[in-house]
Amino acid sequence: VQLQASGGGLVQPGGSLRLSCAASGFAFSTYGMGWFRQAPGKEREFVAAISWSGGRIYYADSVKGRFTISRDNAKNTVLLQMNGLKPEDTGAYYCAVGRTPIPGRGEDAFGSWGRGTQVTVSS
Repeated sequence: VQLQASGGGLVQPGGSLRLSCAASGFAFSTYGMGWFRQAPGKEREFVAAISWSGGRIYYADSVKGRFTISRDNAKNTVLLQMNGLKPEDTGAYYCAVGRTPIPGRGEDAFGSWGRGTQVTVSS
């Protein structure tokens, strides 16, 4: 399993970024996918998850209405569109493969993790 996250960067508060995670080495279209983040000095936390078909989507309350997760099974890619970014959104963002087609929200619901991409929201 290989997961390559990209799209992070430095953005001002209120700005937008789109994260992308390119997956390979497994049957992408049959697994749920998720995004987590970890701020400095804090534990990794759930951000969003999407089922194998895209039919079920979950968000952390802190990002609901601002972030949108999607997937393209033809391209083995999962995206995270982040709008209205806040300083508290700063952290390393990780994509992960769910253990089942419809993943949960906890870390134990995900079995493989990619390297993070850094998002910094600051003026």
